Amino acid sequence: MTVAIIGTGNMGRALAERLAEAGDDVVLASRDAERARSIAASIAPKVRGCDLADAAAQADLLVLAVHYAKAAEVLARLGDLSGKVVVDMSNPVTEDFMALTIGHTTSAAEELQKLVPGARVVKAFNTIFARLLSEPPRSPSGRVQVFYAADAPEAAERVAELIARIGFQPVNAGPLQNARYLEPVGELNIHFGFALGWGTAVAPAWIQFAA
Repeated sequence: MTVAIIGTGNMGRALAERLAEAGDDVVLASRDAERARSIAASIAPKVRGCDLADAAAQADLLVLAVHYAKAAEVLARLGDLSGKVVVDMSNPVTEDFMALTIGHTTSAAEELQKLVPGARVVKAFNTIFARLLSEPPRSPSGRVQVFYAADAPEAAERVAELIARIGFQPVNAGPLQNARYLEPVGELNIHFGFALGWGTAVAPAWIQFAA
C-alpha cells in the first residue's frame, strides 16, 4: 500500500518516518515540491517527495497532516480523491491553540468530508503529539492509544491496521460524527501538554475496567 503524507510539519515528518520503518511505501508532499523532496530524503531513502497532485495520484491512502485552516486549499489541489481513504489528523484550533474554532454540531473531519464526497474520510491521530508519534512508548496500561472514527468500515479497518503497524493501539471511536468529541479531546490534550505543563509526552487513554 502506498501512503501519502500531505504536509511536512512535525506530525507529517514523524508519521512518514514511522511508516517507512514499518515497511510501507511512503510519499511525502507539500505545496513546495522541492521542500518535500529535501525532507523526504532526510527521513529515509525509500520515502519519496513530490507535489500534491502527484502524491494523490500515487497513493491508496492519504494522511492530511496540515492545519485545519489550510486543509480546504490543500484538498482542492490534490485533484480527484474518489475512492481514496483520507485520514484527517487536524484539530480546528485558534491561532494560540487554546480553543476550538468549530465543534459540538460539526467537526473538522465532517467539514472535510463535505469537500471530498467521493473520498472516505477517517479521523485519527489528532489526540497525540508528534513526540509520541516519533517513538511510540508503552504506557503503564500498554500501548499508547490512537482513536479513529469513520463511516466506511473498510476505510476504518485499513486505518486501524496502519495504527497498529506503527506501534499504537487502535481504538474504534465509532462513526465520523464522533470526531465532534475527539477534537475537543485533542484540544484538552494540548492544554495538558502546554497550559498545564505536562509536556508533549502525554496522551489520553480509554480504559475498560470490567466487561
